[in-house]
Amino acid sequence: MTSELTSLYQEVILDHNKRPRNFHKLESANHHADGYNPLCGDKVTVYLDVQGDIVRDISFEGSGCAISKASASMMTEGLKGRTLAQVEELFQRFHDLVTGRPENPANPADLGKLVVFSGVREFPVRVKCATLAWHTLRAAKENRQQPASTE
Repeated sequence: MTSELTSLYQEVILDHNKRPRNFHKLESANHHADGYNPLCGDKVTVYLDVQGDIVRDISFEGSGCAISKASASMMTEGLKGRTLAQVEELFQRFHDLVTGRPENPANPADLGKLVVFSGVREFPVRVKCATLAWHTLRAAKENRQQPASTE
């Protein structure tokens, strides 16, 4: 990771950790799920207001490390107004980015600001922190009762 990207990564992560966007219970939610990372204790609840095939609104609550909270915050910013198919596509691109899957490299242009998480793949234990909210999002789409887990 370049020093410029490292600096941006730190700035964005700290900003979203200190001032998470969409950090509240969404009263209009018709889908929700809980997530838990047993490795470090991060917990998150993702709320979705899905109308037809569109995510009209999304929010989250929870506690965890800066990477976990920043990832959830940025996820909620990027998914409002998207179709469920687009949500799944972005999930896959983000997951490929942070896991560094060489057979399916992420195109930074497709990820926008989420590209700052590319450095997470260099710290495998932190990948679970970055993906917890995303796995919980998948569970929320299906209204799963079992908590989503990074395990």
